[in-house]
Amino acid sequence: MIGILAVLSVSAAAGMRIALPLLVIGLLRNDLWQQVPLLDRIQPSVIIAVLSAWTFLELVISKQLWGQRLLQVVELVFSPLVGAVMAMAVARILQQPTQAVWILGVVGGLFALVLQLVKVGWFYRLKGGLPIWAVLIEDILCVLLVLFAFKAPNSGGLIALLILWLAIRSSQSWYQWYKEGQKSVER
Repeated sequence: MIGILAVLSVSAAAGMRIALPLLVIGLLRNDLWQQVPLLDRIQPSVIIAVLSAWTFLELVISKQLWGQRLLQVVELVFSPLVGAVMAMAVARILQQPTQAVWILGVVGGLFALVLQLVKVGWFYRLKGGLPIWAVLIEDILCVLLVLFAFKAPNSGGLIALLILWLAIRSSQSWYQWYKEGQKSVER
């Protein structure tokens, strides 16, 4: 159960940002990215350089409207892959059976995709982009979820489940908003 909560925690982080959680997970472990699928084949210095540069871009341009639009496209495409990779890495680190690693990878990728879709929905619903305070909270929460996955997986998993609950609630809100818009168009 602790492994599942840890996987949910890192998958939620991947649903918010792409490079930042990968950089944090690599820096937390002594064996830099040796447990991370796909990244274990690349030299650590190259990984650190690429992830540091991309993290810097994520943190800087996410505060601007055009940056949020650009990041949305990239994060929507890559968040399922990063969520699956990070989920598989945590499952390997926690020494889960091989079949469980693959299943947790799929669950992690889908969880990251759902959170990314909710984030895109809020972006378009608010029409002016996400407020800066929400982006800052997202950045902080992303790092905390990765830290919790290793230090306190119960807390990280519960926070991830709370985020999923908020995502489901907001999707119900969007549906009501959509239905009201359709009624006004019909009149």
